[in-house]
Amino acid sequence: MRKLVLAASIALLTACSAPQQAQLNFAPRAELSNSNIVNGSTFTLTSKDVRSAQYVALVDSGRSNIEPIHARQNVRVTLENALLEQFQSQGFRSSVNSENSVEIQVQELLVSVKHSVMENEMDARLVLELTAETPQGKLVKTYTGSAERTGALSASDEEIEQVLNDVANLVLREVANDRELQSYMQERF
Repeated sequence: MRKLVLAASIALLTACSAPQQAQLNFAPRAELSNSNIVNGSTFTLTSKDVRSAQYVALVDSGRSNIEPIHARQNVRVTLENALLEQFQSQGFRSSVNSENSVEIQVQELLVSVKHSVMENEMDARLVLELTAETPQGKLVKTYTGSAERTGALSASDEEIEQVLNDVANLVLREVANDRELQSYMQERF
């Protein structure tokens, strides 16, 4: 019995010490407003992640080896929280039973990395669809952000992380500064 417990303990410790696959820190910053455009108008916020794969980066080192890298955080929840913070800074209030709703759909988020020992190329893309709906109708907008970056040597996880967060910040800024969306929500919510 002791040998069985010892063997199980060794197997468990070996599994725990196995190298973990790299993960990226996905932490986009909400674009906060300095002034309210409304005063306490309510809405219900929902989100969906309809991406075909859950990784956020594909690293191609050129040796027929393409490695997917995932985010530490849930992409859908992280973007939903950032957008909620943005809307709250504009004076909106989140509610579970509002007749007004905002739905976020994450359609694409990916950093494609091609690198060798001498150089790297990164292409990032985020596609986010936002639907603002009221009893009087709805507004559907698609926001797309893209970024390219090249550098010397191979790309580090920190550099990939920076490009990933930069493209998300671009899209969040675009949503925050969208006059058509602001007017729609201000007039109908």
